[in-house]
Amino acid sequence: MSTVHAVIDSPVGELTAVATDGALVGLYYEDHRRKPGAESMGQRVDTGFEETERQLGEYFAGERTTFDLPLAPRGDEFHQRVWELLTRIPYGETRTYGDLARELGGVGYSQAVGAANGRNPLSVIVPCHRVVGADGKLTGYAGGLDRKRFLLALEEPSEAKEGRLF
Repeated sequence: MSTVHAVIDSPVGELTAVATDGALVGLYYEDHRRKPGAESMGQRVDTGFEETERQLGEYFAGERTTFDLPLAPRGDEFHQRVWELLTRIPYGETRTYGDLARELGGVGYSQAVGAANGRNPLSVIVPCHRVVGADGKLTGYAGGLDRKRFLLALEEPSEAKEGRLF
């Protein structure tokens, strides 16, 4: 198994993309909570992440609403199920932890969904920023609430933006 990483500039700061055998296993902010140690990211490379960089650039330019990259996030079966649900939240929409828990079998899973969401290793690409609290308020985010707010504003439908008073 060959693991490598590259650093990609973005409007939310530098992102470290990590791949193992050509599949993306991580995308981390500089100050990402629960960011793995440098030893698990492999050697830094200057090539091999062009498609990731291109798709992220399109996303931040408002030209892309989904990603089409080979992904291989590492986690147990429950985490994988939660992360799969995150990929199904449409661009410009949000879900609550309770919504996701119900899809997994019951609202009793809400805290476990929150924990899995917080351990999502593929920020932005697996859109954990689209999950909000039961009251619609922003809750914790591995990249910080300012980044979560930025990503949600980027994805906000134009009709919602036009309807704002200020």
